Amino acid sequence: MKRLPPWIRIRLKTDGHYAAVQNALETSSLHTVCENAQCPNKQECFNRGTAAMMILGNLCTRQCRFCAVRGGTPLSVDPDEPARVANLAARLGIRHVVVTSVTRDDLPDGGAAVYAETITRLKALPAVTVEVLIPDFQGDIQAINRVLSAGPDVFNHNLETVARLQPAIRPQADFHRSLSVLRTASAYSAGVKPTLRAQLQSAAMKAGPASPHPLVKSGLMVGLGETDDELFEALDDLRAVGCEALTLGQYLAPSRRHVPVDRFVPPDQFARYRERALAMGFTAVAAGPLVRSSYNAETLFREKNTGMIT
Repeated sequence: MKRLPPWIRIRLKTDGHYAAVQNALETSSLHTVCENAQCPNKQECFNRGTAAMMILGNLCTRQCRFCAVRGGTPLSVDPDEPARVANLAARLGIRHVVVTSVTRDDLPDGGAAVYAETITRLKALPAVTVEVLIPDFQGDIQAINRVLSAGPDVFNHNLETVARLQPAIRPQADFHRSLSVLRTASAYSAGVKPTLRAQLQSAAMKAGPASPHPLVKSGLMVGLGETDDELFEALDDLRAVGCEALTLGQYLAPSRRHVPVDRFVPPDQFARYRERALAMGFTAVAAGPLVRSSYNAETLFREKNTGMIT
């Protein structure tokens, strides 16, 4: 494995709210992408009193060659999980809750119903916004629309890498299927009437602020073997399907068994990527070596045109 360059500095200090977050997760029997995906920002986020929830268990039915999440045969869906996620968010005072999951190709709807229930329960909390980072649900439009009908404020599905590398990096996924997921979200956002959305949101009507036009978001990693031209072509594809927000981060191999890092991109190049993406029409862009989909997600959502470079 390549030695990390000096500009990648991972904070290992545990202070602030770290212990409280760790204890709350353990007592709630909930998973986070922070821990299961070996996110380099775990300490920083826990110290700030926040974490990105990972629902539908911690075993994935796919084996993407970049991902640290374990593969295997998942357990049955836990019907109490959405309520526990909402209770944890309330307990920690998280105002922008990011919810992602393992991929559950074993479920008829891919877990869409659990996503919808989780969103509804979170939106019932006062002044809470919800961001979901979903798998592709094998392109099932009904499943995608079920998630959208619950009214997430941000709808995220990651493209992860450029078209040429998809078969090697995400062998059970598909580049154009991922674009189709985002296209469906963009079309839904533009086409659903407010009255219909209000009916679909049911319990969320009483408390959480509804989001008539969810921010459609995606992300890619660099350092998997792509060229800059391929990266920019992928960004063009994202804009063509209506994607508005973007994260770009450095790929870091979780182990020697994963795809090795092809290159380390310096911060000034990430800054240029961000400027290029904004010029393409993205309204919110976070780009930097340690940027991840959920990292400073609330900042990206709130500030939109400002973005974040770390």
